[in-house]
Amino acid sequence: MSAITDPPKGGFQLSQLIYDTRYRSMTIQIVALVLFLVGVGWLLNNAAQNLAALGKPLGFGFLGEAAGYDINQKLIEYNNQMSHGRAALVGVMNTLLVAVLGCIIATVLGVVIGVLRLSNNWIVARIMTFYIEMFRNVPVLLWIVLMMAIFIENLPAPRAFRGDAATASMYLGDAVAFTNRGFYFPKPDMFAGSMFVVVVFLLSIVGVFFFRRWSRKRQEATGEILPNFWITLGILIVPALVIYLILGRPIGLELPELKGFNFQGGIYMRNSLIALTLALALYTAAFIAEIVRAGIMAINKGQSEAAFALGLRPNRTMSLIILPQALRVIIPPLISNYLNLTKNSSLAIAVGYMDITGTLGGITLNQTGREMECLLILMAIYLAISLTISTIMNWYNESVKLRER
Repeated sequence: MSAITDPPKGGFQLSQLIYDTRYRSMTIQIVALVLFLVGVGWLLNNAAQNLAALGKPLGFGFLGEAAGYDINQKLIEYNNQMSHGRAALVGVMNTLLVAVLGCIIATVLGVVIGVLRLSNNWIVARIMTFYIEMFRNVPVLLWIVLMMAIFIENLPAPRAFRGDAATASMYLGDAVAFTNRGFYFPKPDMFAGSMFVVVVFLLSIVGVFFFRRWSRKRQEATGEILPNFWITLGILIVPALVIYLILGRPIGLELPELKGFNFQGGIYMRNSLIALTLALALYTAAFIAEIVRAGIMAINKGQSEAAFALGLRPNRTMSLIILPQALRVIIPPLISNYLNLTKNSSLAIAVGYMDITGTLGGITLNQTGREMECLLILMAIYLAISLTISTIMNWYNESVKLRER
């Protein structure tokens, strides 16, 4: 009796890359990638040849040349004898400053406005609706210019703070000044031992993170709610304050003072920075408010009714039940609004704020004539910032997703 055996399997053949469903999709993707890279390479090579024919071979040596221009708002040391690369770095820092502050303010305002639009109070709901429709339907550039005009026309000049006949006064114990040239705030003065206070404060922030995590797990296990706000505040303030007092107050404040025709000392924030940040934040907050409203409305009304039946107050129902579930609807479109705010900051040149578009994409480009190199770097910087924001928010989105047991 002869045994039945399987037919011998043939070896791999090139035709399988097209006709075998196991390999076909991968083949198509590889071919598409190769064609894309070839197309990009051809475009870059063609651009390089044309630039060389014009006497401007592609190169980035200009970044080491002296910039020769000043920047009115800077977070790091810079003067006009430093390089174009340094000027570009200052512009990147200015862009990130507007993006971070704008996203924070827009998020807080958007959440509050979105919740208030669902209020049972007819007047409050209508006011929030008016705010949303007003900001959403007017170009953001107009809001930026209008905000700048409001600051220039309505805030007092520095001379109004001078002498006994002053028509304007400072705030918070002569520590803060709002003028039509900019805003002035107290600046921390670091003395010996100040780093210990800073390190303790940073460790307190880490401690807050672990405490909130432990408190949430404890609440899920026992149902007991701790006074998280006051405990968090204590963890943040008490350790650093104790070290501050023990070391003899190693951190002081440098207050702005009127000297000559302007204020000196303290932290100076130009009107252009404040106007740009507020305009972008108010504009973006209108879109975030609608996203928050949609996310809340996506949650079944029975969730709120069940919470009220258990005796939870409306604010706790919103913070503990509704918003955590709504986040899975809110976060994805929220990422797009953060990206839009960051890219809209390129309109800063309209009010004279020197961001990366104003430095590298403006003055440096015009002075050096290296338009191709400047635009490539500018595009790469915005791409890197956007991808970083997207990566962080996507990670957060994964962490708040509902997971089935």
